[in-house]
Amino acid sequence: MKHALLFLTLAACLATALPVAAADCFADYKAKQDDPLRLHYGVAQVRGECTATAARAELAARLAAAGWTLLNVLSVFGPEGLEERKADAGPYYLRY
Repeated sequence: MKHALLFLTLAACLATALPVAAADCFADYKAKQDDPLRLHYGVAQVRGECTATAARAELAARLAAAGWTLLNVLSVFGPEGLEERKADAGPYYLRY
């Protein structure tokens, strides 16, 4: 009985933690293309862990597939920061 109660408590804790781990996460970044040099500022959704390090790895691969080189991730944030960055990102808002 004690183990069943412990298991149910642990399961409830994990179930409530999952939505937090799966919460919307976004990053704003700068990227470039060479020859000719082109730069852009963009905003992208991060599907993995919501950290700058994880965003760097994820975005570098996505951008490289489109011929861009990630220069840096400026910040990671939740959905509350999207609207203020939308105009600055222009066509690169949630593109990659």
